[in-house]
Amino acid sequence: MSTAHFTYEEVGATREQGHCPPGFHPLRVRTRIGEGREVFRRASEAVMTWEMHRALGVGIEASADRAAPGTDVTVTLAGVVRAPCRVVWTAEEPRLAGWAYGTLPGHPECGEEAFLVDRTGDGTVWLTVTAFSRAAKWYTRAAGPFTRAFQHTYAHRCGTTLRRLCADIPQP
Repeated sequence: MSTAHFTYEEVGATREQGHCPPGFHPLRVRTRIGEGREVFRRASEAVMTWEMHRALGVGIEASADRAAPGTDVTVTLAGVVRAPCRVVWTAEEPRLAGWAYGTLPGHPECGEEAFLVDRTGDGTVWLTVTAFSRAAKWYTRAAGPFTRAFQHTYAHRCGTTLRRLCADIPQP
């Protein structure tokens, strides 16, 4: 684990669904993945082990094979943009699994993003991506609304990719 400090004060705030600290842009994208215990198990494992992100075509360098608080993660986009982060919290419960990471110095954004798989009472499995962020580099400030549009597209692609990874599991 690096000794770098987070680039924002509200570390862990994505645990509170719907909370967005002042001065940040909120994001919430929820995607239906499928139904049943096996879909939940498969989706949870894909999220917790970085498989979903790698299947998206995103470069992931992580200090552990599985998400855990304190794990350093560097996300690489298009082989050019490097975004250092650290996992701030995880959840592994019978109907909820996922994690959030926060930005470290050098990340083009400042804030936090969470990836949560949940299985509702009717057995439906969902991926919810929540985040709060603001520009941290000149090029993300210059891109303005295009940066936020990219974040929404990325969150939707996470759901589409996870649904594809779980497509071979029989539905109840």
